[in-house]
Amino acid sequence: MTIMKSETLPRSAENTILPVTLADVEQAAARIMGRVVHTPLVRSNSLSGVTGQPVHLKLETHQPIGAFKLRGAVNAILSLDEAARRRGLVTASTGNHGRAVARAARDLCVPATICMSSLVPTNKIEAIRALDAEIRIIGTSQDDAQEEVERLVQSRGLTPIPPFDDVDVVAGQGTIGLEIVEKLPDLASVLIPLSGGGLAGGVAVAVKALKPQARVIGISMQRGAAMYAAIAAGRPVAIREKETLADSLGGGIGLKNRVTFPLCRDLLDDIVLLTEEEIAAGIRHAAREEREIVEGAGAVGIAAILAGKVRLSGPTAIILSGGNIEPARHRNIVGGAIA
Repeated sequence: MTIMKSETLPRSAENTILPVTLADVEQAAARIMGRVVHTPLVRSNSLSGVTGQPVHLKLETHQPIGAFKLRGAVNAILSLDEAARRRGLVTASTGNHGRAVARAARDLCVPATICMSSLVPTNKIEAIRALDAEIRIIGTSQDDAQEEVERLVQSRGLTPIPPFDDVDVVAGQGTIGLEIVEKLPDLASVLIPLSGGGLAGGVAVAVKALKPQARVIGISMQRGAAMYAAIAAGRPVAIREKETLADSLGGGIGLKNRVTFPLCRDLLDDIVLLTEEEIAAGIRHAAREEREIVEGAGAVGIAAILAGKVRLSGPTAIILSGGNIEPARHRNIVGGAIA
């Protein structure tokens, strides 16, 4: 099944109090101002032509680390007290969040340890190493890396910076939604890469508060889409992490998830799943038509449109995030390969 339509999404009661609010997102925007880039929102003539609707690209690939993750990491770290920061930071990551934490930690002169699995691409690991973070490669899944984080919290007293299931991280990612609505006040829909739900949940909080009628659509891959599986089951579930072009969307959401699962369950209108071939087509289109180098996770919004898996009915924003694909792999895909 590649599309979960809104009427099949299990919903909680309408009066449920969500764990992140518009006020949280607005406070995050003030806190991170000057430390992250207010990224461009540009019209895509090619995708507008394909859909017959105005399509705009939110270029989070233009952040200093090439991904939106810097927003949440900076907000979460700045929300800590000085003692918690000085003990040292630790996180689990599929690459981009680890780079964000390492970058923010270096800027604030505090130590950071990044735990990753063996599935994380080498170029992402080396980019983190260049930011002077301690690196630990553990196991073959995000869950394995998270277990190492928990061990280091207990044994060394490090302060965890969760990759997604955290109010401050989600609020930081939600600042993208504020920027989109500011630049595109007649927004009808937004397409968001969906993994653990930090980005999708945060942006949905902002967009639904400011533009309640706008459709918020999460886009993921068919290989191990954790949030899709959780929402379909009505609760967080364990999944097996698989290799995919959208490697940054890999990993589970945590069986004890308390923030992003309810946000995505209650605020997303649709979830779209893509094949590897469709993701490759999105990467290829981004390079050839948009002149943007985008990894698989960042290209899923484009890919969903090209595959005809979303119907647009007005001005649309696509979040492009993740410009950290291995160069050789990118060349092969743009040249016509799938992987």
